[in-house]
Amino acid sequence: MNRRYVSAITAALLVAAAVASAATPAKSTKPAAKPAAASTAKPATGKPKVIIVATGGTIAGAAASQTEAGYQSGAVGVDLLIQAVPQLKDLADVTGEQIASIGSQDMNDAVWLKLGKRVNELLARPDVAGVAITHGTDTMEETSYFLNLVVHSDKPVVLTGSMRPSTAMSADGPLNIYNAVAIAADPKARGRGVLVTVDDDIHSGHDIVKTHTTDVGTMSSGEAGLVGATLFGKNTWFRTPSAVHTKASEFSIDGVSTLPRVDIIYAHANMSPDIITAAVQNGAKGLVIAGVGDGNMTAPAVEALKGAIAQGVVVVRSSRTNGGIIRRNIELNDDQLGTVASMELNPAKARVLLQLALLKTKDPKTIQGYYDRY
Repeated sequence: MNRRYVSAITAALLVAAAVASAATPAKSTKPAAKPAAASTAKPATGKPKVIIVATGGTIAGAAASQTEAGYQSGAVGVDLLIQAVPQLKDLADVTGEQIASIGSQDMNDAVWLKLGKRVNELLARPDVAGVAITHGTDTMEETSYFLNLVVHSDKPVVLTGSMRPSTAMSADGPLNIYNAVAIAADPKARGRGVLVTVDDDIHSGHDIVKTHTTDVGTMSSGEAGLVGATLFGKNTWFRTPSAVHTKASEFSIDGVSTLPRVDIIYAHANMSPDIITAAVQNGAKGLVIAGVGDGNMTAPAVEALKGAIAQGVVVVRSSRTNGGIIRRNIELNDDQLGTVASMELNPAKARVLLQLALLKTKDPKTIQGYYDRY
């Protein structure tokens, strides 16, 4: 790691430790015994066991100074992230694992499969109450939805991230990690599917989308609304998501080493049909159209889709608007074309579901049923 990043990380950890120390009132005038290091301190008996699985992202990012906008994603390992939040020991018996150290713009199918399989292994352990996952915000909406479909447990799985690197002035990561562990340790979080917490909100992995490039309050659940809220680890629950998820999901990645290629194609004025034909020629097994309005596109693009469907490519209509529901046979005749309507899933999430659906079938009617239920 670059030396300037090491210095910045060290400074940030010292600040965190100083703040934690200052917040702890003195209990005695006698000389205190030398405290154990945060990474080796044992929690009180009876605390639930929560495992933090780290993938990198801004929450593990480091910059050369506290006020620098540019930073290196995934520069901080999970042990340092845990060490920076010593209050975690008050919530749970916390340990960490490093699955990847990447910015989430580089998230890929291989990491998804590794992550999903490992989370299932951890949750199958009787001693594990829940899993918290640190992740970049850029593709958090996709990873959380993927896990929502392939995790086969009702134990809490909670993703969190940050919009500011760990070395930033007023970094948002430490409290987000604290809240994620509190949610993962909360029995009331069970059965609600994969969750995401940032900025004191609790979202469903089914609904969450990123809405702003830099704002700390970037995450939104749109019309579906929040699943709950958390304030310094104190959780309030509003709803349980109704879509099929986790333990009830029929999707499995056991024995799966690769996922089918599915491309998203963005519709726009004067859209060229050769974008569609090029995707098919290069191996796409499925296409998601980020359509204009209610999932529409140019007439030449529709004609190109007919050719793709004739070659066995499954096509899902979604919308670039990031709101509303794409229902069948509105704008375009799905029954006639052989296309699938994405319902409330945006293009990014619609792609995830299509990848998993194609592991089971290429029949558009069956796949439409998945979009209706999931």
